[in-house]
Amino acid sequence: MEVEQSHINSLLKDMKVITDSPDTKGQCPFTSTFGDKSDIENVMKANDHHGEGDSNNSLLLNEMSAMVNGGQTSPVSKDKDVEENGKDDSDTSNMEDVVVIPESMFTIKISPPGTDAFDLQVSSSELVQEIHQVLMDREDTCHRTCFTLQLEGVILDNFAELKTVEGLKEGSVLKVVEEPYTVREARIHVRHVRDLIKSLDSSDAYNGVDCQSMTFINTIIGDESRKNNNVDAVDCTPPSYIMPKSKERPLVPLLPSKLENKGPPCMKMVTMSGWNPPPGPRRLHGDLLYLYVVTVEGGTYHITASTRGFFVNQSTLDVFNSKASEPKHLSHSLVELLNKLSPTFRKNFSQLLKKRSHRHPFERVPTPFQTFSWLAPSTEHSVDTIRAEDAFSSRLGYEEHIPGQTRDWNEETMTTRELPRKQLPERLLRERAIFKVHSDFVMAATRGAVAVIDGNVMAINPGEESKQQMFIWNNIFFSLGFDVKDHYKDLGGDHAAYVAPNNDLHGVKAYCNADVEGLYTLGTVVVDYRGYRITAQSIIPGILEREQEESVIYGSIDFGKSVVSNEKYTELVS
Repeated sequence: MEVEQSHINSLLKDMKVITDSPDTKGQCPFTSTFGDKSDIENVMKANDHHGEGDSNNSLLLNEMSAMVNGGQTSPVSKDKDVEENGKDDSDTSNMEDVVVIPESMFTIKISPPGTDAFDLQVSSSELVQEIHQVLMDREDTCHRTCFTLQLEGVILDNFAELKTVEGLKEGSVLKVVEEPYTVREARIHVRHVRDLIKSLDSSDAYNGVDCQSMTFINTIIGDESRKNNNVDAVDCTPPSYIMPKSKERPLVPLLPSKLENKGPPCMKMVTMSGWNPPPGPRRLHGDLLYLYVVTVEGGTYHITASTRGFFVNQSTLDVFNSKASEPKHLSHSLVELLNKLSPTFRKNFSQLLKKRSHRHPFERVPTPFQTFSWLAPSTEHSVDTIRAEDAFSSRLGYEEHIPGQTRDWNEETMTTRELPRKQLPERLLRERAIFKVHSDFVMAATRGAVAVIDGNVMAINPGEESKQQMFIWNNIFFSLGFDVKDHYKDLGGDHAAYVAPNNDLHGVKAYCNADVEGLYTLGTVVVDYRGYRITAQSIIPGILEREQEESVIYGSIDFGKSVVSNEKYTELVS
């Protein structure tokens, strides 16, 4: 039995579910999971889609629950087809059952310091970390970064699911408790304040900085003038520049239209002070780092970031004095301190947060998979000391998840591929893990490729010609797209070698999308930067310690002159 597509589309519209393309199913970066049959039933009842004895809607439930699994028909619906066609259903009884873990929704109360408590509806399958993200996105709590959530004095693990938290139930109160800063937490807090101040500025998105990507959401659905106008009065005439006989093809319409959408000026400068790092005696007193701030009114302040928070010290550009200035203001948040120092900051920052809250949520959260545009407008270049610091300093150890060491990308890629995938919840977790590791690898490879071309990474073979040099950075292997051994001499030389990495990438993607159990691929990224094409790959364990001839069991390493084969590989791909 087939289900009408219009019926499915209608249900998706009622549930406000955004479907993704078949190539990216299971990789949608939303917190809630789709596939709970009981939830679908409740939505259908509320929208009069599910009546008693309606077998079509019953079948539709099974189809919707199976959509997450690559759009395949669920076992229940297959049994239904067999039954209607009069065939024996004994074979289908052994088919895999789609197991859906029921999720319960309940309301808890969040009590942050310095503001009123508020109610928050959560799901039992959500992580505590997701509540942290909600707090950092709300207008009244977005400036806090160093805190913990506590239930009756017990600190909650950020990576624990809410259903595993003992004593958490309907009406429970979670307290937001301010925690002491470390140097890392203080730097993250300063960066977060900078990001809030620049949250309406699109320059980072055009430059592809820190996961920022251009968005057309607000341009398409957030046009207030379009909402206020009568639908009948909308002019649907296509612009002249897209007509066939037009001589001008402007590029500006390809960009989001609201380029001037910037927030009010909040600060002239927030930078690291020249008195960093704190001397030994001040470290014993809890000083972590020093800031230099210039307000819109022209006031200059030297601020100490300590384990307890931020306060203004008595230092100047010429004299160091770590004592707190009068009147003494100790604030756990830098924003709270700046509110006391600058009335203009208090007014403009409040307006900025209100404008930010009106933007679509997808525009406020950095994308897990960054997109880079080949087209960007010429915008006014502004002073940004934190951006300057990032450009000329290594951030390894500052943002990596594993302190003290770089990540083993090959191990992470293989481990996520080996995760169980028999049941629907397992497949969802597996796809999320694969997407997360892949996104992190692409981001790290992009940063590494930029560092290689800028000359900030030493080659592992510095004695070779520059075209033949190879690089290793953050456990990623980098090579340049040049014809170093004249393999493409008759096909175009370096021009052909420039195209070849892209074809290799398509081959890797084909093997990866096949998702054959026991067959793994290298993490592979192709980056174009400043006219160079760089191929970034994860490192196979032991590949650098032995000869390449001993490592290849299938394929060719001499451009097709000799090809070796392997029975196990042939069996996997057959």
